Amino acid sequence: MKHLNLLIICCLLTSCGIYKFNQGDTGNAETFQVNFFQNNASLVEPGLDIAFTNALQDLMQSQTNLNLVTTGGDLIFEGEITEYRIAPMTATAQNTAAENRLTIGVNVRYYNTLDEDKNFEQNFSFFYDYPASAQLVGGTKDEAFEVIFERLTQDIFNRSLANW
Repeated sequence: MKHLNLLIICCLLTSCGIYKFNQGDTGNAETFQVNFFQNNASLVEPGLDIAFTNALQDLMQSQTNLNLVTTGGDLIFEGEITEYRIAPMTATAQNTAAENRLTIGVNVRYYNTLDEDKNFEQNFSFFYDYPASAQLVGGTKDEAFEVIFERLTQDIFNRSLANW
């Protein structure tokens, strides 16, 4: 019985391969590049462009074994920030905002130079709600960016490499 269990396990591991949950399907790619995401939103937040570009680079480095390059990458991410908007979400009995929502949207173009069938262009957006009594500065802004960037970059990763 032990031999049968061992045989089944070996067959499963060799036929399906070992899937790592933190790595996507990079195929034969060895390198990736993330071009600068220009901030084209109507409301421009200074530093948002470089912060988002760095967040996407960081996620790709932490979730793949690919090497980051500045030119000639096997996988290329580029695009622009298209939305940076703050809007009231809920109101109080006095008709004032009780909560605000920051929404950031990006348009992403993904090129897989080794498999052009995987190329795409898509918009991604996410939001962060915060109390209207808080200003979107300092720790509140840092937390908002962290939450939004985590979701945006993971959605981009999933769309490009996780086949979701």
